[in-house]
Amino acid sequence: MFPGRSGAGADGGHAPVDLVVRGGTVVEAGWSGPADVFVAEGRVLALAEPGAPAPGTREEIDATGRLVMPGGVDPHCHVGFTSGDFTSLDDYLQCTTAAVFGGTTTIVDFAIPRPGQAPADAAYAQRAKAEQGLCDSALHACVTEWDDTIPDQLGALVADGVVTVKMFTTYRNETMADADTILRTMATLRDLGGMVVIHCEANHIIEDTQAHCAADGRIGAADMAGTRPELAETASVAEILAIAESQRAPVYFVHQSTAEAVELVAAARRRGLRAYTESVAHHLVLDETMYEGEHPERFVCCPPLRPRDAVSRLGRHLFTGEITTIGSDHCCYDTAQKRSRSGDVRVMPNGLPGVETRLPVVFSAYVAGMGLPATRFVELTAANPARANGLYPRKGTLLPGADADIAIWDPTTEWTITSGDLHMATDYTPYEGMRVTGRPETVMVGGRVVVHDGRLTDATPRGRHLPARRLHDPVAPVSLRRPSALST
Repeated sequence: MFPGRSGAGADGGHAPVDLVVRGGTVVEAGWSGPADVFVAEGRVLALAEPGAPAPGTREEIDATGRLVMPGGVDPHCHVGFTSGDFTSLDDYLQCTTAAVFGGTTTIVDFAIPRPGQAPADAAYAQRAKAEQGLCDSALHACVTEWDDTIPDQLGALVADGVVTVKMFTTYRNETMADADTILRTMATLRDLGGMVVIHCEANHIIEDTQAHCAADGRIGAADMAGTRPELAETASVAEILAIAESQRAPVYFVHQSTAEAVELVAAARRRGLRAYTESVAHHLVLDETMYEGEHPERFVCCPPLRPRDAVSRLGRHLFTGEITTIGSDHCCYDTAQKRSRSGDVRVMPNGLPGVETRLPVVFSAYVAGMGLPATRFVELTAANPARANGLYPRKGTLLPGADADIAIWDPTTEWTITSGDLHMATDYTPYEGMRVTGRPETVMVGGRVVVHDGRLTDATPRGRHLPARRLHDPVAPVSLRRPSALST
């Protein structure tokens, strides 16, 4: 056994070993090396020296030449999400099936209240769906308007393990919250140990831009990039940072699409604010030329895809450490839904399907393609999303005691992404025809093999809602810094 990495019974002691993953290179955030992974009762029992004996083991998996990584944690999924006249097409079983095929073993969904619905009611209704999944899930609540019941609702939600609350600075008359509501919600969560996660685009700038675009006949899907300018994002980020600093409240920015937005958050973090950046796969890989093709509607998302130079500058922050997490912002609409309103992006459904492709496209573009360390990949896609959502060290790691959610990757295999080979409940992928390198070939959830060699081997829904831990003490800052090596 490695010092500090063993569990009781891993060398013939008290607990039987159910499964051993042998011969692979274990990749943690901040550490990697040859090791065997011992699993017992659905959890990691030990990381052992290669070849260490495990008497009575019921199953062994040969991971020679493979990377053995914690299953991905996707911090940004919309499952069965209703926005305006449209509802995305997947349920928990469909979304989590796609997730595990892509190497993700935990998703964090959103409970967006419908008009007139209380945030707590929306959260509890969505939480009940978790058992339909093939893997576990956690939840972000959502506040759109302040009233006297909100503090008690937030208190009850945090006590029940829903510690993050989504807010929007755009989408007037639907989910947009005003500055006073954002400030009050931040302050309340600060004292409860929770955190606001926020979509930042300055709505007044967007509405003005869209009015000018519409007057010029440039408001269709092909015109998407010009309807929501980069300035709208940076202006909103600056305002929200000011609110957070005034309240000494933590804040997490979802799907930041420009280097300038990321750098504003990084500067605030250097001033001592607990502020974190999420980027998403499509902003790191795709660019605005996608709107020039045959199906521009398939790429309509908010914020929109940016120019290639902006994508490159954003991607560089994966290497600088300024981006905290990578999500998918999975919204499973199909082509027919998006095409039905493609003449006016103000009313068409926006969002891209991506829970299955998040990890492969980022691994291929940045690890295989640009030399991003695999340890940093794990940090961005598993460990830090688990930390940011109060799920670490149960999720996002292979340390002893963690859930045995394991993805065994072939880092050199080359394959082509096609919608027909994927498992999302839609007829397209924004990465159609993309040639990528690296793929999870065996995926375990709680020590059970659910995917192997392109096949679903266990289709039994055993999903659990994960109650999150409070993210911080009211006076002690939360840390999402890189973990130290396992040997320390």
